[in-house]
Amino acid sequence: MGDYMEIYTVSFFGHRKITDSIEIEKRLDKLVRELICTKEYVDFLVGRNGEFDTIVSSVIRRAIAELDYGNASHILVLPYETAEFRNNTDSYKNYYTEVEICEQAAVAHFRAAIQVRNKTMVDRSDLVVCCIEHTSGGAYKTVQYAQNQQKDIINLNFN
Repeated sequence: MGDYMEIYTVSFFGHRKITDSIEIEKRLDKLVRELICTKEYVDFLVGRNGEFDTIVSSVIRRAIAELDYGNASHILVLPYETAEFRNNTDSYKNYYTEVEICEQAAVAHFRAAIQVRNKTMVDRSDLVVCCIEHTSGGAYKTVQYAQNQQKDIINLNFN
């Protein structure tokens, strides 16, 4: 039998603006640290589309650095290659463990690309972590999709 590492994949979705960012960050920090401490390897899939995504990335980076278990990846999944990414590739690659361009989203219509990217992230995930405050918007639609796919979901806004 060969060595096989169990990779646990987590994706994050939230509204561009969140109400109680301090409390959400505390809940997120506790969850991320718990996952790093209890799973063999964790892939954290993130976007870069608003306040929640910014908080998520800073929490993941801090937890990975402080715990130093070597068992977690911080992966940015872009819906398509942006000019910002092209002009700052080195800083992106220094900030994230990996940067991926979602192939399905890159060939989708521009207006649908983020939702296509979100669905592919959900499809890869064992756990979907969200911060949903209202029943509209892309994050809400993504979590509805995750529910339909029977994914484990944690809403930091209500737990």
